[in-house]
Amino acid sequence: MNTERLNAYRIMWTIVLYDLPTDTKKERKAAARFRKDLLQDGFSMFQFSAYVRHCSSSENAEVHKRRVKKSLPEFGKVGILQITDKQFGQMEIFYGEKPMEKEAIPQQLELF
Repeated sequence: MNTERLNAYRIMWTIVLYDLPTDTKKERKAAARFRKDLLQDGFSMFQFSAYVRHCSSSENAEVHKRRVKKSLPEFGKVGILQITDKQFGQMEIFYGEKPMEKEAIPQQLELF
């Protein structure tokens, strides 16, 4: 097995942060569509308007970044951040003042 494939500096996380207007019916529909597209592409909600996706490599992360860009709504602000698995693992998460235990990262099987 190639150990570089499992390297914490090679595995990436794609993080999408957004703030979309929801004043009109058209805007609410566009925001819901954007969220649905993220979920269909394998992103998970991390916080409200913050979604994350585990990617096996930087090349795979680029594929998902392009998909997010294709589904951008007409209005609002969207940020896309890509970080290594090592950096993501160093994140401290708190619920109130108490640290939360990190969820186990699922092993992902890719078939091409």
